[in-house]
Amino acid sequence: MPFIHAQILSGHSTEQKQALLKNATTAVQESIGASVASIRVTIQEFQPFEVMISGQEGQAFATVHVHLIEGRTEALKAALIAALSKATSDSLGISLDDVRVMAIDIPKENMGVAGGISAKAAGR
Repeated sequence: MPFIHAQILSGHSTEQKQALLKNATTAVQESIGASVASIRVTIQEFQPFEVMISGQEGQAFATVHVHLIEGRTEALKAALIAALSKATSDSLGISLDDVRVMAIDIPKENMGVAGGISAKAAGR
C-alpha cells in the first residue's frame, strides 16, 4: 500500500508512461515515506472520444487516485497530492491545471495485505 491508479489520455509515448510509473513511485516514497516494496502504480488510457473535460472532447487530462491505509495526517496527504501532481505533469508534459489527484483513505479492516489478512490484523 499505497495503490496509485493514473487515468490518462492515450497518445503519450512509452517513455512518458515509464517516466510516470517511476516518478509516481518516487513521489510517494519522498512525500509520505512509503517503502518502494509497498507501492503499486498502474496506468489506464482513454481514447480522445472517451473523454470530455469542460465540455470539450479529447482534452489533455490526468486523474490520479491514491488508495492509502488510513492514518496519515492532512499535511502528509497534502504533500503527497502536490508531489504526485508535479510528477504527473512533468512526466506527461501536461499542465498542472490538467491534473487531479484524489487521496482515498481505506479503513485498516477493509484493506487486505500480504498473507490475505487485513492491515488491522497485520498491525499496520
